[in-house]
Formats: sequence, C-alpha cells, structure tokens
Amino acid sequence: MTAETAVALPAVVVLMVLLVWGVLVAAAQLRCIDAAGLAARAAARGEHDPVGRALAVAPAGAAVDVVESGDTVRVLVEAQCPGLGGLASGMSMKVSAVAVAANEAALGRE
Repeated sequence: MTAETAVALPAVVVLMVLLVWGVLVAAAQLRCIDAAGLAARAAARGEHDPVGRALAVAPAGAAVDVVESGDTVRVLVEAQCPGLGGLASGMSMKVSAVAVAANEAALGRE
C-alpha cells in the first residue's frame, strides 16, 4: 500500500498543478474576451480612452490594440498567462481575443 501511494501521490500532485494552471489560463482568456468586447463597444461609440477601459478588465500586463478602419472598430487584447511560480515556471502561455464592432460615428455619416 505504501509503495502504491508513493507512486500515485506525485502523479496526483502533477495532475492538480495542471488543472489549476488550466483554470488560470481559461480565466485569463475570458478576461481578454471581456476586455476586447468592452473596448470595441466603447471605441465604436466614440468614447474616450477605450484602451484604458480594456486594461481595467484585462489581465495584468495585457496589450491592447485598437484599429478603426472605415465603418468598423477592431480591438485585439493579448496577455501573457504566467505559470504557477516555482512549481511550473516554464508553463507560460499567451492568450488573446479579438472583437469587432460597427463604428457608430461612421454609420451616422451615411
């Protein structure tokens, strides 16, 4: 029984670390999606500082790119999802999201 526990316990710990890391990556992805959508809507309405709005929602260290082209606004949010500190420092992943909205100022001109 002790030998089986000695073999199984590290495997369970590794599995738990991977599961926690997966949840952290998924949460960062969802925050990027929310930030991109929020910034795209704000930029489409012509509000001031859509990048600041996105950075307030996005994960720490995120980069926000807003591109207005004709009748659309495109927002790209990218963030680096860190590993789990010393446990899995090599497990780092970049997450990103894109949102597109109709530029209301351009639609009003037509």
